[in-house]
Amino acid sequence: MTEEEMITGCKARDRRAQREVYDRYSPTMLAVARRYTQRDADAEDVLVSAFFKAFDKIDTFTESGSFEGWIRRIVVNEALMLLRKKHALKQAAELTEVNPANYSIPARAADRLAEADILKLLDSMPVGYRTVFNLYVIEGYKHREIAEQLGISINTSKSQLILAKKRMREQLEQLGYTAPNH
Repeated sequence: MTEEEMITGCKARDRRAQREVYDRYSPTMLAVARRYTQRDADAEDVLVSAFFKAFDKIDTFTESGSFEGWIRRIVVNEALMLLRKKHALKQAAELTEVNPANYSIPARAADRLAEADILKLLDSMPVGYRTVFNLYVIEGYKHREIAEQLGISINTSKSQLILAKKRMREQLEQLGYTAPNH
């Protein structure tokens, strides 16, 4: 389904078109939401709320700009509304007359070791896991693009990423790294 077909379908309230939009854009938009929220659950709430709003307000999309950009603005606005609602922005203060160099911390050997460990973990993964992980996480490709480039389905790309992340998490835990509590 082309983007134009998805937009037309969403304007007609076609559930199949809405699902296609969600499947295509939700991984990217979840990452956008996650940058603003501290907890995965909050990012997921933002995502659901943003897509609900996008589908409800689809008639306001003028097609003069990027559809993905339009959805991204809604996600960011929803994330900011969540932060305002939780009063997370009230603790922010403006820093004046501060020299950032006084607060910079040079890279430590442990940080470089962590990078080396991660690279080793990537190298130990099956080719499919490693390839999708690199394309999605490091290069910033979308599942649709990965699927086209590798000749696989979008769902295969998504499942390979999930499995790669799971493997990475398990291997990092075996090395003594613990995940931050969210």
